[in-house]
Amino acid sequence: MLYGQLECLLTEQGFCKVASNLPEFSFFFRRESAYVNVLHVVDYRPELYITEDQYAHIKKKILDFFREKGFHEVHILSLLIGEDTEKAKRLCGNDPFCWLIDSAGNRLMIHENQVADFYGMKSLLEKFLDEISAASSMGQENVYEPKHTGYTESVKNQLHLFWGNILIVAVNVLVFLLCTFTGNLVYNIGDFSVMDLIQRGDWYRVISSLFLHADIGHLVSNMLILYYIGNVVEKRIGHLPYLVLYFMSGIVGNVFSAGYELFTGHYISSIGASGAVFGVEGALLMMALLHRGKLAGVTTGRIAFSIAFSLYCGFTSRNVDNAAHIGGLLMGFLMAGIFWLFMPGEKGKQGNRTDEANVTG
Repeated sequence: MLYGQLECLLTEQGFCKVASNLPEFSFFFRRESAYVNVLHVVDYRPELYITEDQYAHIKKKILDFFREKGFHEVHILSLLIGEDTEKAKRLCGNDPFCWLIDSAGNRLMIHENQVADFYGMKSLLEKFLDEISAASSMGQENVYEPKHTGYTESVKNQLHLFWGNILIVAVNVLVFLLCTFTGNLVYNIGDFSVMDLIQRGDWYRVISSLFLHADIGHLVSNMLILYYIGNVVEKRIGHLPYLVLYFMSGIVGNVFSAGYELFTGHYISSIGASGAVFGVEGALLMMALLHRGKLAGVTTGRIAFSIAFSLYCGFTSRNVDNAAHIGGLLMGFLMAGIFWLFMPGEKGKQGNRTDEANVTG
């Protein structure tokens, strides 16, 4: 009963369940920006016999499962549900990332050697158990049901994980719709050329041009690529770093474009998010290299080929700002390397808290 209602709670909170061949064991995970949180739930019935070594082996297998999926920072908390709390406490042993749920009293038990909280789960579980206790006292059963299911929950999870990328795509689409109703007005005040910077001082065009597209084909091609690869990058480095990477790639792409105009004396007006999109592709390439040649099921070779093919198409086509593509690509590649240096999750070096959980469990 309690085990099933806990599953409803975790599903509502955006956790996904991974099926197990043992009905008493299951684990739920939720991907964050640069790491994954895992709740290892054990339905610790009186007839279930498991040693401390077996318990530690199971947690190691869970860790290996996510490492194989490309996650280098994995946080695991075990939840043991049962009436024999002393038996469950002995099973936890010295694992600080192991909490007990007394199914008889509907209470959460956290001992002195265990972590005081786990990403806000303590208050969430206590509130959940209080609701179960209140309902039980009134003779009600199965009172806890998920508030969001199916398509609604899927959309909620997408917005939670990729709101930065979704926001960028949405703004690009909205600006394009605005352009269709205003003719050349927005294009004239938002496109980019080095002469606008020198003669007018319109520095805002460095950013405004990133949201303008010549036609529907130009918009769709950029946004499709951005949506799929941007989600992967944002999930790895986080929302705000992703937004910084995107805009810096686009800005540097325009700087390269300006430099090319001054060098060749060929002055043009350019628009499009391609420089920023190439920056995201460059970041994906860097992260794949840092993750031993594979990331999110895509190899370094495939990413490099895709980038090379896109550059080739640009150089063999007319009216394409290739300088912006190269500048954005290089900036995104460089920034991903910088984020890797300063974000422990991206280096695969976990903090003391995570290391301790993995070693002991």
